[in-house]
Amino acid sequence: MTDKSPDKSPIELRVPHKDDGYRLHQLVAQCPPLDENSIYCNLLQCSHFAETGVAAEKNGDLVGFISGYIPPRQPDTIFVWQVAVHEKGRGQGLAKRMLNEIVARDACSDVTHMETTITEDNQASWALFRSFARDRGAELTHREFFEKDTHFGGEHDSEYLLRIGPLAKS
Repeated sequence: MTDKSPDKSPIELRVPHKDDGYRLHQLVAQCPPLDENSIYCNLLQCSHFAETGVAAEKNGDLVGFISGYIPPRQPDTIFVWQVAVHEKGRGQGLAKRMLNEIVARDACSDVTHMETTITEDNQASWALFRSFARDRGAELTHREFFEKDTHFGGEHDSEYLLRIGPLAKS
């Protein structure tokens, strides 16, 4: 008889390194509907933007990743570019753990707000960021940011900019 219980192995959260770039590319490919970036872009996310990203490993596998950065004109804001959680990491609150990991980093010591963009139909992401805002006692506002026809040539749904803050330190 095969044990079909979920794998309860611990998930380690850490700063990404450039060796994670290709693995990140593979992870995103396994997490539709996420947009795949080039491997080169993923290498930059894991090197230039490592301090504002989180890699989640379980049994040596990359099961989660958040890429983010602090926009040059908004030093008080962390922009979350992409949240990827492999099925091996789902159902464990991993995405929210990774968000909390980022804002606790020294690189985010001046951060008081978090931003991201989400399509209207991505209910899982809306739920994640609403829950994060609620846990932090922060207001969540949103507005259309990248419009379907104007910015995506009609080939991608509009993206809404969510802004959360000010963030209470946990």
